[in-house]
Amino acid sequence: MAHRIQSFRDITAHYDVVLCDVWGVLHNGVEAFSYASEALAEARAAGLTVVLITNSPRPHPGVKVQIRGLGVTDDAYDRIVTSGDVTRALIAQGPKKIYFIGAEKDLPLLDGLGVEPVGLEEAGIVVCAGLREDEKETVEDYRDELTALAAKKLPFICANPDLVVERGHRLIPCAGALAKLYEELGCTSQIAGKPHRPIYEKSIAEAEDVRGAFDLSRVIAIGDGMPTDVRGAEAFGLDVLYISGGIHAQEYVEAGRTDEAKLERFLAQENAHPKWWMPRLR
Repeated sequence: MAHRIQSFRDITAHYDVVLCDVWGVLHNGVEAFSYASEALAEARAAGLTVVLITNSPRPHPGVKVQIRGLGVTDDAYDRIVTSGDVTRALIAQGPKKIYFIGAEKDLPLLDGLGVEPVGLEEAGIVVCAGLREDEKETVEDYRDELTALAAKKLPFICANPDLVVERGHRLIPCAGALAKLYEELGCTSQIAGKPHRPIYEKSIAEAEDVRGAFDLSRVIAIGDGMPTDVRGAEAFGLDVLYISGGIHAQEYVEAGRTDEAKLERFLAQENAHPKWWMPRLR
């Protein structure tokens, strides 16, 4: 069983680098968790390097503006690496005529890549950043559209592997859920964000650029998403601090309290082995 910690400072002496998830750990899509920013700022003051690692489909400059607006403080991190950053390499290597699925705010993902958004008949590939109106739509609203795309066997690039994220007290579907449906329809998807290696390799490179060489045993990954944050970090060989109050809380939280026996069973069922856990980063 993962060891329960009361404060992030309880374990910072063991580490040099922090790879910290953003949505669900630093904010809930509506406002920042101020105590999480404070914890990372304190860790940086103690000499740790903090890289934010997020499955946002936006390139990192847009994420910096977004999280600052929610209240995440600039002193909480050194660098940001997004799924959008590493996905751009996949898009650049593919066909130039793309069928784009996503909101208008996600279009910077395509900037400078020489690609052209087109209709179904002209498209050579699908790029999915998320639902177009995730406050109103569900994944099932896209079944007919994805079925038509699957009939053409178009390659599918998923810019945000998350299935859901918290927005306030709701769970909002993400591009990963559309990619999952596309795969159920008999096609495949390409993903570079968590839990896949490219985003971790990029994050480690950014940390090395800040502080120089370090051992991977001195890296701690923080996250709340089992299929993305936890699986990806463990597959990369990193220690994990699991934030239990995030998207899986309904599995083991009752009346505002974590049932540790249920949490242990949940982690066992997921074959997950985080070294540490706490309800919220602080």
